[in-house]
Amino acid sequence: MLKSDATPARKTTSAPDGNPVPKDSKRTHVVAGFLRQIDPAGPAAAPAIVEGAVIDQTPSESTTAAPEPNPAGRPAGEIELKLLVDAERMAHFNAAPVIAANARSKGTRKHLKSVYYDTADRALRNSGLSLRVRQSGARFVQTVKTEAVDDPLRRGEWEASVPSLAPDLALAMPFIPEKLREHLETQPLEAVFTADIHRHARMIDLPSGTVEIAFDQGELTAGERSLPVSEIELELKSGSAGAIYEIALRLAEHGAVKPSIRSKSARGFDLAADKPPAARRPRKLQLDASVTLDEAFETILRSCLHHLLQSLPAAEDGRNPEGVHQLRVSLRRLRSALDLMRSVGALSNLDALRSEAKWLAQDLSAARDWDVFQLETLPMIASACPAVAGFDTLGRAAARRQSEAYRKAHRALGDRRCAVFLIGLGGWIETRGWRNDVAAEDLGQLAEPAVNFAERILSEQHAKVLKRGRRFKSLSAEQVHRVRLAAKRLRYLSEFLLPLFADRKSAKRYSRRLAGLQEELGAFNDMAVTASLLDELGGEAPDSAIAAAAIAGWQARASVGVQPALQSTWRDFAAARVPWSRQAEQG
Repeated sequence: MLKSDATPARKTTSAPDGNPVPKDSKRTHVVAGFLRQIDPAGPAAAPAIVEGAVIDQTPSESTTAAPEPNPAGRPAGEIELKLLVDAERMAHFNAAPVIAANARSKGTRKHLKSVYYDTADRALRNSGLSLRVRQSGARFVQTVKTEAVDDPLRRGEWEASVPSLAPDLALAMPFIPEKLREHLETQPLEAVFTADIHRHARMIDLPSGTVEIAFDQGELTAGERSLPVSEIELELKSGSAGAIYEIALRLAEHGAVKPSIRSKSARGFDLAADKPPAARRPRKLQLDASVTLDEAFETILRSCLHHLLQSLPAAEDGRNPEGVHQLRVSLRRLRSALDLMRSVGALSNLDALRSEAKWLAQDLSAARDWDVFQLETLPMIASACPAVAGFDTLGRAAARRQSEAYRKAHRALGDRRCAVFLIGLGGWIETRGWRNDVAAEDLGQLAEPAVNFAERILSEQHAKVLKRGRRFKSLSAEQVHRVRLAAKRLRYLSEFLLPLFADRKSAKRYSRRLAGLQEELGAFNDMAVTASLLDELGGEAPDSAIAAAAIAGWQARASVGVQPALQSTWRDFAAARVPWSRQAEQG
């Protein structure tokens, strides 16, 4: 984890709404490029399967027909994105030009009262489901929803009318996994939290699709705790999901927004448990060996975007250090995926997207480095050396640096630049915008089997790692660092492409050996990072010089112990059979 310099200050001017608007010409170009990529005249996205229902995303001259309701109980897909906004600015967004020019009418206003239910052991939530009953006027509707898996917008949704705010579990049973039904029959449901929301809903018609936009303000309540709600919810009714991103990007130009896929259900359950948002590792990709390269790119990028958006709430909350860590990982994965796409040809938007991802990652790196130092390195060595003085002083100085680093990270996450990047990235993925960039002579590659592409890319990167690690035992620290960077890239490429070879036994063995190598190389690199952090603290905590020396000495000794394990791990990796070879296929 190498430290990076702070982002230079940017000139700004004021927009009509009074908010500062960046004058960075490069960023203006990025926004314009994103809007072009969401143009409905561009290539059509492939149909997306949503919990058993197919939603046609192909743009037409007007709009594509919405999915028909299915009274037989098949799921109706819900495609939505939330924008968190300042409550005092809600009316201003409602009057934004993109809304005023394209809304069918002034819309409808409703007062929605919802109660969310689960068992005492949270069986539904732990299975990725939510159950609520919502009152709107004299009507009561029970809804079952599923979590998004690898697509940040799509969730399954089932509705049924009920006579009151009390749930009717029998109506929900057909949509609940069989293994969970027996548990629910013995465990009573309980009210976990309530949502009291005032909603102003309007229908927006764009050439690319029809979107219902809901301006929600209210409160979530769980016992004595409460949480304000102020968000704009965009839900696709027909056409391309790119329409959602088009509206979101226009709203981001009009004022400060924060894209979110975190549901009211997730926020309410965390509120009830009084815990920070979860920060999860990315899900393992599922890629059928028959997919085209174009389909593989979309799946990989959706996974990256989902991991990124899923990590944002925990990073912004700040109580769980895993939030910043997973957000940095998601940005590294995204940059690796964009680099992977360069192999097809020159794509104009790749550099802009990669640059924005790099900017955001740089502003997060210091927070992660100080987290590791404060939560892992310092406590471990202080506990092992109780006779050494100065660890407390060193810890207080490090805590100040940690707080400064988190303030920098939060400024970056709250910057409009971050919102525009995330929304633009989502729109580019949704419309498969890379098709617009690929030269005509290279378009054929996208229709070829992804397996052929994967074999070539993985072979090249594997060979690069082996070349950099040649005569590994005699490599200098700088050379080991270069091996680490190449191995990290291979690790991400493997996560993206090895699912194409998932039926081969050698794939799992190769993944384990590569993961072990990266872990050992990462531990070696962490020592170098610690040394740089101690240098920063030298002038702030002169009374802790002995403690700093103890940490440096401890890690110097540890580096000697790391070498044999690192060399052994390297030998295991170098001897591994690659799963994409013809021999592996036969084996």
